[in-house]
Amino acid sequence: MKINKYVEGLKAKSAAELNDELVAAKKELFNLRFQNATNQLDNTSRIKEVRKNIARIQTIITEMSK
Repeated sequence: MKINKYVEGLKAKSAAELNDELVAAKKELFNLRFQNATNQLDNTSRIKEVRKNIARIQTIITEMSK
């Protein structure tokens, strides 16, 4: 249910807002990877979650462009 609400929220946004969200998610992923490399990351499952969110955002952007 939580994922469905997230996706519905993404579908309600404009293309520019989705691009901003994508950039923010990629920055977060970079920071998480950096923290993981320096052994500062406690919750390593967050990396997987952010990667999936990036894929969801990209999928919705592709759907909107068609």
